[in-house]
Amino acid sequence: MAATSVLDEIVDTARYPLADPGGSGWRVAVRRARADLDDVGCTVLREFIRPELVETLRAEGEAIAPDAHYEVEQVNAYNIPLDTELPHDHPARIVLTRGNAFVPRDRIPVDALIHRLYTSEVFQRLVADCFGLAGLHEFADPLAGLCLNVVEPGMSHPWHFDTNEFTVSMLTQPAAVGGVFEYCPNIRSPHAENLDYVRDVLTGDGAARIRRLELRPGDLQLFRGRFSLHRVSPVEGDPPRHSAIFAYTDRPGVIGTVERTRQLFGRVLPVHLAAAADAVRGDRLLD
Repeated sequence: MAATSVLDEIVDTARYPLADPGGSGWRVAVRRARADLDDVGCTVLREFIRPELVETLRAEGEAIAPDAHYEVEQVNAYNIPLDTELPHDHPARIVLTRGNAFVPRDRIPVDALIHRLYTSEVFQRLVADCFGLAGLHEFADPLAGLCLNVVEPGMSHPWHFDTNEFTVSMLTQPAAVGGVFEYCPNIRSPHAENLDYVRDVLTGDGAARIRRLELRPGDLQLFRGRFSLHRVSPVEGDPPRHSAIFAYTDRPGVIGTVERTRQLFGRVLPVHLAAAADAVRGDRLLD
């Protein structure tokens, strides 16, 4: 089946005409997304999934959620080892509790809606256009390329930065209470960590920098998560919060770090160990 036909089954093409890449409707969606990303580092393509498939999206996430790796850990916002040698007032010394869990790509069926979207070349082209990139590559990482993030009641995904410069995600099941996406747009840059700003947010003194985003199932979120500190606030009561994370990069062959992979999935594969020796970073930020 043609790539555009597959997406026509999944995406609300009345809103997002993916069958006509580069057409007028496509350009309108891209222009709006780029404006948001330039302004606050985040945009949402509302009701991206066809409304009749929202329940399927939720049910597929619920079915694989038991495969998530659960481990409550003490971490920091940079996801580096807590014993890293740093100045006493460095914000990475502020310890946070991470209680969210991840279902890795190798546990997600290839016929699931999120997997079909992730591997679609047309979908990838739309995402690339929105970010102003010439093209995208799927993560070569067999675990982190596509995953389902699970936040159970009483848990949260604490403040952190992403390893990748851009993040693509989709809420599949909201929490009844809490589970709000919160972020601090462009709190750092490729050339400046802005440690004082980060410390203020982590200690509760930087409330003015925090934006809150209400998401609905089937909304597609595009986010510059490498430069914007962000979190999912604590979830209260059932059900758990589920969201799909589509990991792309602007260069091929990207594999997650050993430390980050072990944190998120509870295991590492030979490909992670092999890649550690040849790791290439696009900037000099801590993480």
